[in-house]
Formats: sequence, C-alpha cells, structure tokens
Amino acid sequence: MRAMALASFGPPDVLQLTEIEAPQAGPGEVRVRIKAAGVLPFDCGVRSGSHPLVQKLGFPIVPGNEFAGIIDQIGDGVKDFSVGNEVLGFTVLQCYAEFVVVSADQIVIKPKNMPWEIAGGFSGNGQGAHLALKALGVGQGDTVLIHAAAGGLGTFSIQLAKVWGAKTVIGTANEANHDYLRSLGAIPVSYGEELVDRVRKVAPEGVDAALDAAGPDALRASVELVKDKDRIRTMVSFELANELGIPALSGNRSAAKLAELVELYSQGKIHIHIRDAFPLQQAAAAHQKIESGHGRGKIVLTID
Repeated sequence: MRAMALASFGPPDVLQLTEIEAPQAGPGEVRVRIKAAGVLPFDCGVRSGSHPLVQKLGFPIVPGNEFAGIIDQIGDGVKDFSVGNEVLGFTVLQCYAEFVVVSADQIVIKPKNMPWEIAGGFSGNGQGAHLALKALGVGQGDTVLIHAAAGGLGTFSIQLAKVWGAKTVIGTANEANHDYLRSLGAIPVSYGEELVDRVRKVAPEGVDAALDAAGPDALRASVELVKDKDRIRTMVSFELANELGIPALSGNRSAAKLAELVELYSQGKIHIHIRDAFPLQQAAAAHQKIESGHGRGKIVLTID
C-alpha cells in the first residue's frame, strides 16, 4: 500500500510517499480503507522527532492518529461491525496510508450526513476537547476561556463548553477569525499585550476555567485570570505548566467519547470547518500549513 512515511526525523519534506506492506486484521480487529485522515500538531512532533513517543519507534514511521474510511476486512471475534461499514476512529500512528488496522473498540459508525473530510479530522481534536473540558469541570453557568479558539481544538472546545452549560465562552484569536468565533457562540478577544485586561473587560465577574492551545503567554494570562489552578489545562506548554503548578492533562480516548461527539454532530450541535484538504502525497504541505500558525478549523489528508 501507499503511505507517507519517515525514514528520518526533520522538516516536513522528510515525509515521503512509500510503498509498504498492507496490514492484516487480527482477532478483535478491523482493517479500514482510509478515505481521509486528520493532521494534528502531534503528527508534526512525531515527524520532527520532538515528541517523546518517537524514542521507542523504529523507521519507517507512518504518522497520523485519526481517520475515516470503509471497513474491508474483519478479524475473528468482531461482532458489531461488517465489511462495508463506513466508520471513523483513532489510533496512535499509521493513518497517513491507504489502510489501517485497529481494534474494533477504536471506531464508531460514520453518520451518513458527515462528509469524509470532516469524519477524518473529527476524533483527535474532538476527544482532546472532551478530555480537557471534563478535566476542567466545565458545566452549568461557567465562564470559560479558550486560547487559540479558531483552531481545530478550539472549535470543538467552544461548542462542547456551550453544550455542557457554559454561560460564557471567551476565545482568543487573530482579528480575522473573530466573526468565525462569534458564529460558534464565543466572545472573541485578540492576542497580544494587555490580553488579561481585555478578558476582564468582557468577563468582569471572572473566569472559571481556561484551556490553552496557544503557548506560554496564554498560559500565564490564564493563571492571572483563573483563581483555581486545577481549572487550567494546556495542550502545548507542558514544562511551563509544571513550573506554575498546573495539572497535566490525563485520560484516554475511547469509542464512547467519540460516539458522544458524533451524536452531537448529528444533532447539529457541533460544526467543523475544514481549513484545507490535501491529497495524501502532499502531507508535507499539510505539515507546513499547520506549523505556519493558528489557522481556522481543521487540516486533513484525502486518500483516493
């Protein structure tokens, strides 16, 4: 099969179209012919060699940890799925490829009204937002601050916080994305100096919880704005979080969480914007795009 694989760590162009042996479904597993795969900052960390996970891996490495496609092979003992089912799911690696094999408890049925591009980029940021907001205890009446709110994680986080009862959601973003945040139900504020003052102006009664996907400045601002450090999490500034006494995000992805998010999508309560869709062989360009800054929505790969 074709896959975008690494033979060494480095910049985006180390991703090369490679022929590798197609995986086969074992007991309790399914093989999925991938139609779309999401691109995440996690993948860029694998590609560059900066993510701790890569210390345990040998080459070639195929990045990608979220996907959507059609089941074409069923292993022994799988009862809830059939060949031909359209599904979306998650794994740690191996999704920048024509086929992926996963346990049957890592997929859910794709809704008929969900386009392939959205399905392929749904699980990673969706479950990341779910884990983070649960850890923050977001619920009825809360005022929630989300940094890098126009990105894939932020888009999910705004909408999920609203579904779970947050009274006010404030999102940091470039001005070009402010109307987009308003369309999701958030109050936009700009990055940069005096961020804390701008947030206090729109939330004079204070901020209950904050999620950082932007970096150190955003995390420091969150500490000034949120009284309880247990209600702050970061997805990017882990060393600084440790220094500041902010808990690390923990928990695991699951088909149950994914099914919950898919149901919200089917109900029209979650909307996802696809920023760009690249063919599989242009994975390097997708990485360049995602590393260029905090853009709007998701970046995905499509596989013909």
